[in-house]
Amino acid sequence: MPRNRAAYAILWGGLIAGLIDISYAVGFSATRGVPPSRILQSVASGLLGSPAYQGGNATATLGLVLHFVLMMIIAAIFYFASTRLRFLVARPVGWGALYGFLVYWVMNLVVLPLSAFPSQVKFVPILLITSLIVHAFGIGVPIALASRKAQAM
Repeated sequence: MPRNRAAYAILWGGLIAGLIDISYAVGFSATRGVPPSRILQSVASGLLGSPAYQGGNATATLGLVLHFVLMMIIAAIFYFASTRLRFLVARPVGWGALYGFLVYWVMNLVVLPLSAFPSQVKFVPILLITSLIVHAFGIGVPIALASRKAQAM
């Protein structure tokens, strides 16, 4: 049964968080005239570098897959931490929001700089604010709630 609990938390938490996050990224970028395929290619560029932008639908698809793989990893980290630190699922909104906030900073200060992503992200205040909100409540909280539900099964 513990394996099924982990699968439940990781799959549902990762899928819901991933869907919210990519929807936000595509929607926000659309207001700036950036097509969805370009957003997905930018995810793939973390692995492939600049050539991702010349890969068409293939690299856009790779970007979508990579995005959801990362979300599953992020969900797995929280789930396995919460099996040891039960307080994380006792208050999933607060701890999930904090986790999402930390995910944002780790992704932007550690993962992106170490990846093949070809450019620096420009500081745009509204992007920072909305990204922090989405990471806290659209990534961290759904992952924490899925982990809580899985542990109650």
